[in-house]
Amino acid sequence: MVLGSYSAFVPAPLPPKLDWTARLIGTLSDADRLIGRLAGEGGRLPNPHILIRPFVRREAVLSSKIEGTQATLGELLAAEAGAVVDRSPDDLREVGNYVVALEHGIARLKKLPLCVRLVRELHEKLMTGVAGHRATPGRFRTVQNWIGKPGSTAATASYIPPPPGEVEPCLATWETFLHESKLPPLVTIGLIHYQFEAIHPFLDGNGRVGRLLITLFLIERQILPTPLLYLSAFFEASRRDYYDGLRGVSERGAWNDWLEYFLLGVARMSEDALSRATRINQLLAQWQRKVSGESTNNPLRLVELVGANPFITTKGASETLGIAFTTAQRTIERLERVGIVKQVGQAKRGRVYCARELLDILEEPARLNTR
Repeated sequence: MVLGSYSAFVPAPLPPKLDWTARLIGTLSDADRLIGRLAGEGGRLPNPHILIRPFVRREAVLSSKIEGTQATLGELLAAEAGAVVDRSPDDLREVGNYVVALEHGIARLKKLPLCVRLVRELHEKLMTGVAGHRATPGRFRTVQNWIGKPGSTAATASYIPPPPGEVEPCLATWETFLHESKLPPLVTIGLIHYQFEAIHPFLDGNGRVGRLLITLFLIERQILPTPLLYLSAFFEASRRDYYDGLRGVSERGAWNDWLEYFLLGVARMSEDALSRATRINQLLAQWQRKVSGESTNNPLRLVELVGANPFITTKGASETLGIAFTTAQRTIERLERVGIVKQVGQAKRGRVYCARELLDILEEPARLNTR
């Protein structure tokens, strides 16, 4: 659509005509097999409910990192545990908002399908209280936006999404396809993700909302029983390929290239999630054996608490487990004696402890072949 000195791109309604090559079919088969294995084996893990919390926070950090936020997973988890963290409150708030948005979306799926209304709710949770004047939480843009290098104008932008008046009509057809698609689910969400990014309905936060939708789709369609799979690590590790794939569809209709890339991400991150989840559960089982046979089950309860967040304070343990402060301190010291946690820093009051071995598994970069 030509608008004065520049042209805005209005994506055609989904679905496109796909070329079902042997390569695309093979990539889809591989992704289906591996996400199915994650669903099956992940559901049989002894503590899948414990893993949800750190996995959600890992995704929040990686998705926000793509947008330039610098907070680390350790900093987010430490701050949630009550520790003082040397990081911009704005960065921590943006990452924390991603957690809130994802947890809100998972809860809302019990009453509401994935739809434009839920998209607005996700954006409101994501952008509330963030720095800057462009957030407009939960509201679609009413002005033209564009993507380009810092300082670029509409005339020099690398991509200009639909004009404001086309946003809601485009999203209406996007929602119709989301509900009515007869294509394989992983192909459907690959198309849905591209289309949402092409419409770019908000002034800010489009990338993060688009990545949230992938996880929520997999949960809604019961492809995964719990939210263990996230693609942000893959997109971050292959950032140029990610943007080239989106641009290739907009410029050349290169749907096969985009879907092969997207499905490769599903396959590789399914392998990564299963490996990470299995190692964490093995570590928790090892720790439980170390503290079993006590006269009280508080050490076992604390191990479970550490599984959800490797950082712990005496005050936090006392409040969460409903035990006296001194009892909580003795329980933490019990875990410290057997090498499960170690104090961070030298503080005498407000001590913070960390299960470093667990944090290392969560923070290690994904070993990805992005080709």
